Order: sequence, then structure tokens, then C-alpha cells
Amino acid sequence: MKPRTAPAPASAAGRVATAGSAATAVTAAVLAALTAVLVLTVGHDGYFTDPAGLFGRYAVCWVLFALALLALRRVPVTHVLPLLLAGAVAVTVTGLVAPPRTSTDSYRYAWDGRVQSAGVSPYDHAPQDRAVARLRAPWLFPTGAACAGPDRAPIPGGPVRHCTRINRPAVHTIYPPVAEAYFLAVDRLSPEGARHKPLQIGAGLLSLGVTGALLVILRRRGRGRDLRRAAYWAWCPAVPVEAVNNAHVDVLGVLLAVIGLGLVAARGTGRRAAGGLVLGAAVATKLMPAVVMPGALSGVRRVRDAAAVLVPAAAFVLLAYLPYVLLSHDSVLGYLGGYVDEEGYDDPSAGSRYALLRLVLPDDWALPVLLVAMAGVSLHVMRRGDPLRPWSGALLVTGWSFVLLTPGYSWYALLLIALVGLDGRWEWLGIALAGAAVYLLAPVFGHRSALGATVYGAAVLLVLIASAVRRRHRTRPTPSGDIP
Repeated sequence: MKPRTAPAPASAAGRVATAGSAATAVTAAVLAALTAVLVLTVGHDGYFTDPAGLFGRYAVCWVLFALALLALRRVPVTHVLPLLLAGAVAVTVTGLVAPPRTSTDSYRYAWDGRVQSAGVSPYDHAPQDRAVARLRAPWLFPTGAACAGPDRAPIPGGPVRHCTRINRPAVHTIYPPVAEAYFLAVDRLSPEGARHKPLQIGAGLLSLGVTGALLVILRRRGRGRDLRRAAYWAWCPAVPVEAVNNAHVDVLGVLLAVIGLGLVAARGTGRRAAGGLVLGAAVATKLMPAVVMPGALSGVRRVRDAAAVLVPAAAFVLLAYLPYVLLSHDSVLGYLGGYVDEEGYDDPSAGSRYALLRLVLPDDWALPVLLVAMAGVSLHVMRRGDPLRPWSGALLVTGWSFVLLTPGYSWYALLLIALVGLDGRWEWLGIALAGAAVYLLAPVFGHRSALGATVYGAAVLLVLIASAVRRRHRTRPTPSGDIP
């Protein structure tokens, strides 16, 4: 009888392939779960009635997001790009399943676009002005029983009860010219009766554009493993919620800031000048991207190199405002000054800004200390930063500005998330989650400053611990005494 031979052991390559396929399957399964919970989160109309429950769903999304990132680390390089893109599309689309849930800003966008299509400057009239009453669409300006919603603002005058979905209808628009041009383009391209959906679709396309820009820049870095970093943006729950569902125009500023930093990182004065132009466009979309400018100047030693970025950026902002200055009869700054006062940026005692600084400093010291601290961080980045990685310095400046300002609007952190996608320091994502906690849970806990100090303090602790661990790992000597 012929003896039975033992089966040949599996090859090392076969075991690696099997493990890689399993990692891909696990990551896809976690992404499917993330997509399902995002649909439930976006579909839950609980901002006014159940903010704690809404944040609970959102927190589950963040847990699944973290698990997906961990699983992605073991996915073979050849599977990363298709999996990342498929996940980006799935996550983005979840923002389209419901009307805007936690913000009414997009209704102002729709109004500004409609006003411009009628040949009226958006800076000249507040939405409730009688001079533009003929432009009011019923879905933006309901009447009668439809005015009972908690997100409706009353419109004075007239025998019938009037209201609007637009927040602060008594003030002029605050948005810069590139944002206004975007609102006009969306209005012109939208079919009649499309309501909020075109702005959401446009924001979804811009979000996917950010993913594409991240992938292009990371691929140009020459290491395939870097592509995984794009998942920090592509799969982040904040993107479908804030960029897509709420359709915040911040996403356009983020896309321009990412492209601008990518151009600045390329060699050559011409590329840097082009990067400056695009960064100027980002600032002229939403003023927030101005915070990346110190990063764009990372390692700059010569005045002409700094001017190659700053002059085109400043020129673009001025030229973008010029047509509106010529067409408008009122100030193109709109409600900007009133917004600064309303949010307590110039008077810390009036709001919940500077929550961490106010724990240890008198209120009157908060703003001066913030200015000094941010000047110090910016100078450090410009002197010590890597000119080939300007996003690293931009992340540092942006992150610490959030820490010191403790903003209460969660969509501001979209820029921070994209910078994490370029740089890879995941610990800064805690700042984005902290902003969402303040925004959603403040009505539950009441003490907005205490809540801000708690959640932002936890986020800072995460940043400090992760940074210390990373620094220790980077400087740990090998057995031969060399630094790895």
C-alpha cells in the first residue's frame, strides 16, 4: 500500500495573499457598517428634539471610522486605492439621504444665488427686506402653519404669518466673493423646484474632489503607503454630515487650500505663485483658510520666495472682491463685524470662545495671549517647517488655533481634517470631534464653556500623548545605537 504523503505547506506568498484578502474584506465590512450608521444618523431629525441621541449615533460613526482606519493598515497596497475610492463614494452619498439636519446655512446660500441670478448684489439687502420680496421662493419663505418649525425665523409685516428658513434674515450676507460666485453657479445650473438638493450634490462632488486632490498629492510623494492617509478625509463622518448634508461652502475652501498647498510644495517659483493664487481663492471662499498661510511659507528664507506666495494670494482676494464692490451699494463685508461680536471673539466674557485659556487666565487676557501664542507657532513653522511638506506646518497652526479658540461650530474643522489627510497625524482628528460635541450637546448640558473646556481639553490631551509617543518612537535607538 502506497504511503500517504503530507500536504505541502502553504508558501509565504500565499499566506500573505490570504491575509491581505482577509484584511480587505474586514475593511469593506466595517465601511459597510459605517455607511449604514451614517444613513441612520443623517436621517435622524433630532437636532432640536434629541441632540444627545443624535450625538450618540454620530459617536458610533466615529468608532467605526477608527476601526476602518485600523483595518486599512493591513490592506495590500494594490487594494488600497479601489477600496478607498469605493468607501469615499459610499460615505459621501449618505449625506444626500435627507435635507440639511443640523444647520440652515445652505438656505442662505440658495438665497444669495437666487438674488444674484436676478441681477441684485447679495451684499445690498437682507433677506427680509421688502425690496427683494419679489424674489422669495415659497420653500425658503413659508407661510402659515409651515412657520411652526423651530428652525424658522419670523418675517415682520403683512396680514399673513411669514417666516424663513434662512438664519439671521435681518442681516446682510457674510460670505466672500468666491463663495458667492459658487452660489450663483449652483443656482444657474439648478432646475426649477430643486430646492436644497443641488447644493448638497455640489458639495458632495467637491468632497470627492478633495479626496482626489489628496490622492494626487500623496502619490506624488512617491510612497504607495501614503495613499492610505486620504482615508482620514474620505471616510471621516464629519464630511458627509457637514460638507454634504449641511452643504457648507467650507468644503470649497478646503479643496482650494489642499490644491494650493500641493502647488506650493512643488519646486519652482511658478508653481509657488500658482499655489498662492489658489490659496487666495480659498481665502476668498471662506476666511478660515487664511490660517494655512504660515504653513505655505514653511522654511522660507528669502523675501522673494515669500512674496511669490503672498502677493498672488492677496491680489486674487482683492480682484475677486472688485466686481462686487463695483456692483454693490452697501459694504461687501456684510455681517462680518456683527458675527465677530456675536460669537464673542473680541469679548471673551460674552461667549464660549477661548474656553481653555479662560480656565487659567482672566477673560481680558484671553485674546492677547492667543495672538501672542499663534504668532509664536506661526514663526516657528515659517522658520523650522519643511518647504516640501507645507501642510505639516499648516496643520500645526490650524490645530493650535482651534485649541485656543475652541470654536463651537463643527464644520469649521473640515479644513483640519483635510490637513490630517495630507500629513497623517491622526490625533488632531479629536479636535473635530470636540467641535461636534460642543455644537450638538450644548443644549443638553447648558454650560457651553464648561463643555467646551472638557471636550477640547480631552482632545488636547490626545494630541500631546500621541505626539510624545511618536517622538519617542522616532528617537528610540536601535540595538546598534543608531536612530532608525
